[in-house]
Amino acid sequence: MFGAGGGTSSYREAEDADLLVLWGSNAREAHPIFFHHVLKGLRNGARMYAVDPRRTSSAQWADAWLGIHVGSDISLANAVGNEIIRAGLVNEAFIQRSTTGFDAYAQAVAPYTLERAERDCGVPAALIRQLAHDYARADRAQICWTLGITEHHNATDNVLALINLSLLTGHVGRYGSGLVPLRGQNNVQGGGDMGAIPNKLTGFQDVETDASARARFEKAYGVALPPRKGMHLSQMFEAMEEGGLTACYIIGENPVRSEADTGRTRKLLEGLQHLVVQDMFLTDTAAVADVVLPATATWCESDGTVTSSERRVQRVRKALEPPPGARDDIEIICEIARRLGADWGSPAAEDLWNELRALSPMHAGMSYRRLEELGGIQWPCYGEDHPGELFLHSRLWEEDEGKRGNPAPFTAVRQEGPVDELSEEFPIRLTTGRRLDSFNTGVQSGQYATPIRRPESINLSPEDAARLGCAEGEVVTVSSRRGSLAAPVHVDTQLRAGLAFMTLHFPEQVETNVLTLDAWDPKSGTAEFKATAIRVDKLPAGSRQQESKVGA
Repeated sequence: MFGAGGGTSSYREAEDADLLVLWGSNAREAHPIFFHHVLKGLRNGARMYAVDPRRTSSAQWADAWLGIHVGSDISLANAVGNEIIRAGLVNEAFIQRSTTGFDAYAQAVAPYTLERAERDCGVPAALIRQLAHDYARADRAQICWTLGITEHHNATDNVLALINLSLLTGHVGRYGSGLVPLRGQNNVQGGGDMGAIPNKLTGFQDVETDASARARFEKAYGVALPPRKGMHLSQMFEAMEEGGLTACYIIGENPVRSEADTGRTRKLLEGLQHLVVQDMFLTDTAAVADVVLPATATWCESDGTVTSSERRVQRVRKALEPPPGARDDIEIICEIARRLGADWGSPAAEDLWNELRALSPMHAGMSYRRLEELGGIQWPCYGEDHPGELFLHSRLWEEDEGKRGNPAPFTAVRQEGPVDELSEEFPIRLTTGRRLDSFNTGVQSGQYATPIRRPESINLSPEDAARLGCAEGEVVTVSSRRGSLAAPVHVDTQLRAGLAFMTLHFPEQVETNVLTLDAWDPKSGTAEFKATAIRVDKLPAGSRQQESKVGA
């Protein structure tokens, strides 16, 4: 964000904010640790808006719920921005001093009136106006989002639309005001920080444009680095399809279950000349691999670090010995390197961390000793005497132009609907998400029982269930343009007519991603999991399966 891929604010700032906007985030179930901070903020008097197609368990805590149509986020954000401008509520001093591109942005959002947004989004114009005024007038305000914003074909533009609102009002670079992207899994932030992004070296240094950074890595590694970005995941699958990628090494991922369009994904992985999977479970992806490398549970059987959504790097300490046959990821990778002719020795986790600190300026001051003493440190941390940054971009408020650095840009974006259009044949919009009791494809969370878990289902609104004549627990056929599956019905009062919901936690029961679309955002590479067009059909009389025990 403004050059660094991390949220601007710390979790605890939610406790002191005046206004919180959860936009496409069911944080109570998907990010419960962060939601504890949200609850403290609400107890301290903060108001909260929830922007979400479903009236989720998070939205039930909000002062107002904006029940948006799936995929209409940009229209809503642009209308909020337009109303802030029209009402004279912009932070003019901040805009003039610390931003660029305001005039082009203002011109771009002018057509997005409250009335247009009501038509596009299904949210009453008065409620949109209320959000705009409350956000602009608040002393401290945060916008928090997660996969509800980013799992779309125009994910990056969705995020840019929200960033624009923070720039309009000056709600960034100050304590309690900021932009809070909540990561989808533990250490997703850390993966990006370490360079697991196609165009970035460790510490978000650009492999194509930052020649000095590239030179430092080349000196440390003793090899030349190609000055070009690699492929993101969606491009890798396209390359498999075209025959340009014939071998794949997958570490700790289960794409057979987690990627959109399961049929295509499985076919492409099974068609590779060589597939290696390194994991602590024999996942469905591992089951189709040529070689499986059993790894350890990194949260308890290895040493290292993880980085949370608030940019906090924390130590992980080995507590248990792994079972026979399982080996630490570092040991496995170094052994592969040795067999390929590069002897990296037997480095400990701390050795590798110190190498990283020497190459990534934003991690330079994070020694293991300091991480232990301080209970974690938030990047950037440039030296041993640097405390880390509680929040980012305070520079934007500096009066001295030399200290402000590069201004933050407004980016004009326009509304585009979902790729998978609704039609007479596929009239229901399916969106996907998570439940509190489970995680991703269920490989980890499915290993334990919980009284709040129920089997997978197709969640339908009471109106749609009544229109289709479907009873609770009745098994129906759910079809998209890519495939069909059978699933029991759960009548869900969180949903409005025309909207359905499923998770991918239980693929052994219902393969949700058979239905989803692999259209992806050209800027981020993220597939559009949140906006599938489906049809629900009752099974013919005489062939109906036994009713499931959903809800029992």
